Amino acid sequence: MMNRSNPSMPALERLSERALAILIYGLAAIVCGLVVILITFPRLVAIDGLDVSALPAFHATLNGAAGLLLAMGFVLIKRGNVVWHQRVMVTAFTLSCVFLLSYVVYHSQAPAAHFGGEGWVRPLYFFILITHIVLAPVVVPLALYAVARALRGEFGRHRRVARWTFPVWMYVTVTGVLVYLMMAPYYGT
Repeated sequence: MMNRSNPSMPALERLSERALAILIYGLAAIVCGLVVILITFPRLVAIDGLDVSALPAFHATLNGAAGLLLAMGFVLIKRGNVVWHQRVMVTAFTLSCVFLLSYVVYHSQAPAAHFGGEGWVRPLYFFILITHIVLAPVVVPLALYAVARALRGEFGRHRRVARWTFPVWMYVTVTGVLVYLMMAPYYGT
């Protein structure tokens, strides 16, 4: 059990379980709520002249890089390379945070784009999109918990949450790239 009364201990380690849960679920709710608002009301806070047309490709690049880093982090920890696992996972988490910020900027500025594919690709696209949309908000608190557990030195708890976080986070990054590739012809139309 950690001594949470030591004032020199980092703030994250001093948080009780309840406070940690409130912090993580609060951040997740704010992020998810902001995304829902901006997707529901595109161009809500539009800034004239701000060109965001390159952001979907940037988002796919961030998602693809995060997915590769997640896979690399998985291999590294299976090989017992904790130091490089930590470095790679911090980078993946950072890229995902940059993605979220950029995604919010994009949806605050861009008009809604609509998928124009027909035939068999249409239900495939919507299956990928819907599962991506359902799992994306799930990965936010999972990733925050995995990071918090690692930062607090609670490696047993970190492993338990990472077992769930890794496949969900990987699916979200990969499907994010697939959604972009399928939508690319329809941006700006």
